[in-house]
Amino acid sequence: MEKMIQLIQVTPQELQEEILKGIKAQIEGLKDSYQPKEPTEYLTRKEVSELLKINLSTVYNWTKKGKLIPYGLVGRVYYKRSEIEEALIKLN
Repeated sequence: MEKMIQLIQVTPQELQEEILKGIKAQIEGLKDSYQPKEPTEYLTRKEVSELLKINLSTVYNWTKKGKLIPYGLVGRVYYKRSEIEEALIKLN
C-alpha cells in the first residue's frame, strides 16, 4: 500500500525523512529476497572419486562418455561440485 505524501507545508527535513523511510523499506524488501551467490566449488578427479566412492578409472570413463564435464587449468582437471551433484539421478 503506497502512502500519499502532501508537499504543502513540508519542510526539507521532513521530505528528506520520508524519502529515507521509503528507501529503507525498499532495501529491507530486497534483503528478504536476496540470496548471496555461493562461490563455485571445484573438485579434483581424486575428490570426485572419493565423493562418489568410485575409482579413478570410472571418473575417467564417465568423463570420456560425457557424463561428467571436466574443466582444465594449467594441465589439471577439475569438476564443479554442483554439476557432479546434478548428474546424480533419483532412483524410484
